[in-house]
Amino acid sequence: MRYFFEITYKGTAYHGWQSQSNAVGVQQVVEEVLGKLFREEIAIVASGRTDTGVHCAQQFFHADITHAFDPDTLIIRLNSFLPKDIAIRSIRKVKPTVSARYNAIQRTYHYHITRVKDPLREGLAFYFYKPLDMSTLQHATALLTGTHDFECFSKVKTDVNHFICEVKDARWNQKDDVLVFTVTANRFLRGMVRAMVGTLLEVGTGKITVEGFKHILRSKDRKKAGMNVPPEGLYLMNVKYPKSIFTK
Repeated sequence: MRYFFEITYKGTAYHGWQSQSNAVGVQQVVEEVLGKLFREEIAIVASGRTDTGVHCAQQFFHADITHAFDPDTLIIRLNSFLPKDIAIRSIRKVKPTVSARYNAIQRTYHYHITRVKDPLREGLAFYFYKPLDMSTLQHATALLTGTHDFECFSKVKTDVNHFICEVKDARWNQKDDVLVFTVTANRFLRGMVRAMVGTLLEVGTGKITVEGFKHILRSKDRKKAGMNVPPEGLYLMNVKYPKSIFTK
């Protein structure tokens, strides 16, 4: 049977999601715990990969499990074995051909910026103190919505067939000293959100004009875009699937 597992984690201690030979990824930790509980090797496939230090409020992975089990009991057992910075939230049965990666239809990311130095947000937000013109920032951000070629915000060495993404929502919200960038799209390229935020911050500080931002979007050239902001402010918040994939 194929199951979807909903997982959340704090990414500070991990070199991203994917298992690696020379570093610890979240995937490796979860597979090892599943293997211990079911006494057999169980491979998992996630809805996407997060980079080193990136956090996750909601991620899904699928696994094929031959043993019968009670989902509520398994969640308790998994969470008792997993480290404190990783937790399983739910387990649902899906159709056997469904993929956590390829059947996802929408993902939402947040990027957290603190405008004052805050030790309690260390590792959880990016401290950016420079003055920002929020009106100009929002104006440039609105240009991201729609279907575009986002190669200018993609890591150069990436294995994808194309760079076209449909951004359904992109905006900034501020509460007290915390500024949050929200972006929702059907798919994301490697490094895309961090490059977007870095470039938009340069618009907000006046280093890049709105017209210049338009030119960057059309350029398909990563070298023309701005900096990559640090990973600690980035959160995968939500992954959406068609309801039809679930069997109950």
